[in-house]
Amino acid sequence: KGDIVFCPSFTFPATAEAILMVGASPVFIDVGKDTFNICYKNLLNAIEICKKKGLNTKAIIPVDLYGLPSNYEKINSVSKKLDLHVIADAAQSFGATFQNKKVGSLTEITTTSFFPAKPLGCYGDGGAVFTDSQKVKEKLESLRAHGKGKGKYDINHMGMNARLDTIQAAVLLSKLEIFDWELRERNRIAKIYNSEFSKNFYIPQIFENTVSAWAQYTLRTKKREKVLNFLKERGIPAMVYYPKPMHLQPAYKKFTLNVDLYNSVDLSKTVFSIPVHAYLTNLQIEYIVENLKKANKLFL
Repeated sequence: KGDIVFCPSFTFPATAEAILMVGASPVFIDVGKDTFNICYKNLLNAIEICKKKGLNTKAIIPVDLYGLPSNYEKINSVSKKLDLHVIADAAQSFGATFQNKKVGSLTEITTTSFFPAKPLGCYGDGGAVFTDSQKVKEKLESLRAHGKGKGKYDINHMGMNARLDTIQAAVLLSKLEIFDWELRERNRIAKIYNSEFSKNFYIPQIFENTVSAWAQYTLRTKKREKVLNFLKERGIPAMVYYPKPMHLQPAYKKFTLNVDLYNSVDLSKTVFSIPVHAYLTNLQIEYIVENLKKANKLFL
C-alpha cells in the first residue's frame, strides 16, 4: 500500500485499476508519438521527481499498445539499476516479438488478455499471466481460486474467482491452431498499409528485430473527425483508442505527477485505427487504401 507504480497515461483503465486494487498509486508517464508506448526519458524524469518527494517507487507497467512491444531493453535496464519490478501489460501484443524474443519472456511477469478484440480472442472475458518464477506461479494459482492452499478449503490468501472457464479455454485451444497464420496475415496487411500510407499519414514505428501483433493498425491525423465521417459514409469501420488519456479521466486526475504528458493528450485527439484482421480480402484492403488516400486529398 502506498507504493508508486509507473504506467503510461495513454492506455485503457485496466492498467491503472490493477495498481489501485492493491492500494498502490499510479504515476502516469507520457508515451512516444511514433510507438505509442511508454517514453523512456519521461519515465526517468518521473522517477527522479518521486525520489525527491521521498516516495517509495516499486514497479513499472509498460503497455504494448496496438500490438507493438515496448522498448524492454531500456525499461529492464532502468528496473535493474533502481530495483523496480516490471510487469508487462501485453493485452494487445500476444504473439509479438522484441529483439527476436517472444512477448511473455521479456519481463519477470507478463499479463495478456483474451478479450474478443485482442490478437488471440475468446468469446467472452479471459486472460493469462506468464512468469518464469515458480513462487509467482504458485501465488497466482492460489489467488485465481479464492486464495486456496493445497486443500480446496485451506484459504491462505485473500483471493478472487479469476479462473478461465472451460468454454473460453476450448475456443482458445481451437484458435491457437491458426494463430500463427493470423499473425502473419496481419503483418502482411500492415506492411501494405505502411507502404501505401507512409507519404500521407504518420504511420506506426517498428523497432529492428521486432514484430508487432497488430492488435490495431493506428494512424494519426489532425482532421480525425472529418476522416472518420468520410470512412463511415463508405462503410469502412474505424475506431479511436483512446479519446482521453488516463491522467485527464475524472477518477484519476489526483494521481498526476508534475511530468509532461503532451504526447498522450495529442494522440488522444489524432489517432484512429482501421481494419487489420487476417480475414480482409485483397479487394477490401484496396478499398480501404483507396478511400483513405481520397480522404487525405480532401482534408489534409
